[in-house]
Amino acid sequence: MKALKVANLTAGYGESEILRNVSVELNDAEIVSIIGPNGAGKSTLLKAVFGILRPRSGSVELYGEEITGLSPDRIVRRGISYVPQVDNVFPSLTVEENLEMGAYIRSDDSRPRLREVYDLLPVLQERNNEKVSRLSGGQRQMVAIGRALMLNPRVLLLDEPTASLAPILVEMVFEKILAINRSGVAIMLVEQNARETLKISHRGYVLAGGEKRFEDTGESLLKNDDVGRLYLGGEG
Repeated sequence: MKALKVANLTAGYGESEILRNVSVELNDAEIVSIIGPNGAGKSTLLKAVFGILRPRSGSVELYGEEITGLSPDRIVRRGISYVPQVDNVFPSLTVEENLEMGAYIRSDDSRPRLREVYDLLPVLQERNNEKVSRLSGGQRQMVAIGRALMLNPRVLLLDEPTASLAPILVEMVFEKILAINRSGVAIMLVEQNARETLKISHRGYVLAGGEKRFEDTGESLLKNDDVGRLYLGGEG
């Protein structure tokens, strides 16, 4: 089943056209990575899917329902959560307060979901009463992801979750992304750490110059000589 279907999407800012006729898909319970050089339009794609940026043309469907151009608050209610690269936590609040903020639109008791998020990301329970400003970069990313999971999304959009993290923290973040996916959440992931991202992805897309250049399984993209030479910093 198609969780997300993005068809012929064109989007940009002001007079600048960043994405041109890009089509990507995310299947149910799948991890799909979006890789490519800086300025390729990767983050723009996520923003257009989530309604932060209104597409100029094309369509976005969530489980067969068109959501093109809906506002982020309406898209959230339909089952998509989004974790931006920056400004994704409240540093002055505790870990638990951040998670509670993530449940702001829930009308039911969010405590059972809070326990589920703690089970999935135990480091958050260990630090639940600590202010987020005191946490490491990797732990802050876990808070941001945990907050997005409080709404029990069907689809999770992650924009550069390992940016500026030490290698050991990068590994931790990828392990948690896999655990979240195994819990049944479909994940679309934008990453500069392309090689490691493709290793955990069922499929991947390469964007360059605002256009889709390659698409294949994560394993096949890793073995593709052209992808390796142009986008992975080496051969193969």
